[in-house]
Amino acid sequence: MSDTTTGAGEGDIIDELSAYLEILSSGTRLRILKLLEKRPMDVTSISRATETSYENTKKHLDRLLSIGVIRKEAGIGRETSKGVHPVWEYSLVPGTLEGIVRTLGVFSNLRITGVDRTLGERLSRVKGGVSGTLLGGSPMAVVMGGKEDGRSFTLGRGEARVGRRDPARPGAADPGDIILDDAYRGVTRITRPHGKIRVGTEVTYEDCGSTGGSAVNGRKVQPGVAVRLGNGDILELGQGAAGARLVLAIPPELDAPSAPARPGDDGTATRGS
Repeated sequence: MSDTTTGAGEGDIIDELSAYLEILSSGTRLRILKLLEKRPMDVTSISRATETSYENTKKHLDRLLSIGVIRKEAGIGRETSKGVHPVWEYSLVPGTLEGIVRTLGVFSNLRITGVDRTLGERLSRVKGGVSGTLLGGSPMAVVMGGKEDGRSFTLGRGEARVGRRDPARPGAADPGDIILDDAYRGVTRITRPHGKIRVGTEVTYEDCGSTGGSAVNGRKVQPGVAVRLGNGDILELGQGAAGARLVLAIPPELDAPSAPARPGDDGTATRGS
């Protein structure tokens, strides 16, 4: 990870981030991604659904193709008086939404010297747009690294326990819980959960006295203390390679109005204001 934040390549990374954010800053492009989440569509169908001209729709699709979040393949168009003709159909690349959430979350939490205030503000706006348009009002947690890298969990209202699968008690978990593979041995099993995420008027995390501990954005979470989570925060469960990391995507209406989980005087994560 350190290679991405220092050295001669840093300027290139910042330029690429700027271009990436510019592409995702368009509300029309985000609506296109939401449409393609349901099914593949051709340019004409997308144009009608977004009430955008054919020419501009094609330009939007080309921009999305350039960052690898969609793909196009030959499909069969609607039957007309002249017969059936092939068309280009566009669809989401598998894992696109999770990849966008992860990318925005990682850049939000890295200290990159080339990220000035303007770029930082644009990153925040794009995160809000992605969360609001693509997530449909529901928070999401995406696994970063390890056996289940890229796996996503949609968080419903109420409480979700977070922990590792317990082979001895396979029926002990609820459908809404975040259950990780047994490979993440630094995470406490779900039957004695590592922590709990609660979704109400805000999103919070509480460590349940886990052996490996928890951290938000690199700052330790005190057991039994609810910490407010913000959009793009990285929740770490356990330590080292045996632990697990989750990046949070939280819609604007549930996002923290100020820094959600930042270091207190003792270097631990604190409840957001």
